[in-house]
Amino acid sequence: MRVEFTRSLLSAAMVISALGLPQICFAEGAREIQVAGRTLGFLENPPSGRVVMGIVYDPSKPGSVAEKDEIMGSIGAGMTAGSATIVGKPVDASSLGAAGDVYALYLTHGVNYAAVGAAGKAKKVLTISADMGCVNSGACVMGVAADPKVGITVNHSAAAAIGAAFKAAFKMMIKEI
Repeated sequence: MRVEFTRSLLSAAMVISALGLPQICFAEGAREIQVAGRTLGFLENPPSGRVVMGIVYDPSKPGSVAEKDEIMGSIGAGMTAGSATIVGKPVDASSLGAAGDVYALYLTHGVNYAAVGAAGKAKKVLTISADMGCVNSGACVMGVAADPKVGITVNHSAAAAIGAAFKAAFKMMIKEI
């Protein structure tokens, strides 16, 4: 009886894992965007009022689309972060020129971060991702993680390239590369 229960449980876990992998991989997107939003208040010149954050996704990658949808749902009509209200704007990675006036770009998993990072530097906007490869490469200014604990990594040279400076108290709480 115990062996059958264990086999059933193991089989169910394998099926859930196989079918639900994109949702499991990106379940933290909502928490990560909240962490990213709160970090804006630690900039030397933090934004206030309505702040548009472009949520960059690749429509050819289901995981990227799912993460974008989760983040947009989490932000809803607006997410309060200090004196700013962050609103999300979906941005197709292949149409960055149509992003318009955004304060920051949040890159979902699977996006070509080199291209988006270059566009972010050209526009002088903050680029944020949960993909630490983006931060390590210098394409993203900031990396955020929400699980298992909150972690923030800032790429110093990428931040300097767009003129972003963070408060000293924030620098004591993050990892800077």
